[in-house]
Amino acid sequence: MNRTLTFDELEHPDQCLVESALRASAYAYAPYSGFAVGAAVSTSEEKIVAGANLENASYPLGICAEVTAISSANSQGQFRIKSIAVVGHKFTSPQDFSQVVTPCGRCRQIIFEAAQVSGCEILVFSCNATLTKIEVSPISELLPKPFGPGNLGLDKTWPGTRRRLEDIVSRLLKREHIPIPDR
Repeated sequence: MNRTLTFDELEHPDQCLVESALRASAYAYAPYSGFAVGAAVSTSEEKIVAGANLENASYPLGICAEVTAISSANSQGQFRIKSIAVVGHKFTSPQDFSQVVTPCGRCRQIIFEAAQVSGCEILVFSCNATLTKIEVSPISELLPKPFGPGNLGLDKTWPGTRRRLEDIVSRLLKREHIPIPDR
């Protein structure tokens, strides 16, 4: 199902998604690589949440735009992600806006886990910065034979566990006493 499209060939909601990812790339903190990446997720509630890459002088501590967008959506209670768009470009000399940017391996794993939580196949829109080349793939094609919650038996238990977590936090906000179980 891997397809290559241009911006004009996308449906309007997908155009909004990739434009949000491109817009988010303007907020990248990328002084070391000069490579800005923006990502945006679309949720089942038709909300778009964006994020940008965040580099660090200690290189391994950087955060990818995809992780930022998914984490932001999660922090807003937007757990059911349908699609994600990724746009990147080299903004320092020599500038390059032509390369299609795909999620790295770590991000593919995080997107797969988000798909498991969402209960649907997440479509990944990998774009160049001019939006003249957009590769659309389901995450299952970008990450074949994945390891995830199902391998650990958590795919059925997490929804109930999350509801318990939300209940505990709600009670904490109300300053209710929560008994701590004996170990």
